[in-house]
Amino acid sequence: MAAPVPGSTRAAGTAAEPLLEVAGLKKHFPIKKGLLSRVVGQVKAVDGVSFSIARGEVLGLVGESGCGKTTAGRCILRLIEPTAGSVKFEGRELTTLDRREMRAMRRHMQIVFQDPYSSLNPRLTVGTMIGEALSIHGIARGAAARDRVAQLLTQVGLSPDHARRYPHEFSGGQRQRIGVARALSVGPKLIVADEPVSALDVSIQAQIINLLRDLQKQMKLTYLFVAHDLSVVEHISDRVAVMYLGTIAELATSETLYRTPRHPYTVSLLSAIPVPDPGRKRQRIVLQGDVPSPANPPSGCRFHPRCYMAREICAKEEPLLREVSPGHWSACHFAEQVTREGARAATGPAISPKTGS
Repeated sequence: MAAPVPGSTRAAGTAAEPLLEVAGLKKHFPIKKGLLSRVVGQVKAVDGVSFSIARGEVLGLVGESGCGKTTAGRCILRLIEPTAGSVKFEGRELTTLDRREMRAMRRHMQIVFQDPYSSLNPRLTVGTMIGEALSIHGIARGAAARDRVAQLLTQVGLSPDHARRYPHEFSGGQRQRIGVARALSVGPKLIVADEPVSALDVSIQAQIINLLRDLQKQMKLTYLFVAHDLSVVEHISDRVAVMYLGTIAELATSETLYRTPRHPYTVSLLSAIPVPDPGRKRQRIVLQGDVPSPANPPSGCRFHPRCYMAREICAKEEPLLREVSPGHWSACHFAEQVTREGARAATGPAISPKTGS
């Protein structure tokens, strides 16, 4: 039986009608070999991800590089076709739409890419790039489109005169502002922000995060904020979903997850956040071993070869993502026993990754 989709948590404690609902999302890339390109395996980049996002909410999707968070975001927008699963936007199933229908839906769902250097066409002016979307979706043309471009550039902290310039004339932070303006041009309801600040300097990161927060309040936007830096996600997200090897390990409100994590992997990620005080040191929890290959994930819990709390059941049975407290979901057999203090006292995996004993 499929696990329930983790719902949105409001301040009043009631679940709102989700804007986006993802259930059992999978994306497997075939491994081909030989002259005949015979399929010999599958890279399970996303392997059964489920969550929902309410209107006006920011859901942070975090994890190590290679965990599948970017692939999940692109599958939701169907920039990559999912292998299986359901993606519903305002109650409408996206995975069954044809190309024409999906093109119309993309007016409501936009993306801000990670790299502000490669995501902009170097041959087009900023005004042409932003105005292109207005023309494709029939929103504005001619003088009306130019006025809209000028308004968008002002909204993201740039000058209307920048519309006549080319991408190479801007810094990385300015380019990312252009990317945000392009995403906003069609008036979307949902924006997938794919690590929008990871390629920027720390001081510029804060500016872009503040810009995204201000725009969300002004335009009542909904974000899926993909990132690997938990310290960045904390400042913008209402809820946080932690991914590991293609699956969700933990999902909770931002405040709850940072205060009382209920998965050993989350605890280790939190220990890596720098403390902004030169007189204090945070005790790092260094995970043992390497991240397993998504082409051959471990049996049972995918995290058990590196987990300091692992027991025999962890090597045999895959834990379901279950609600351990209201609005707090964890995929750990021993979620109720997870504490930061216990993690600091641990020295390595409780069982042998190879023998399971």
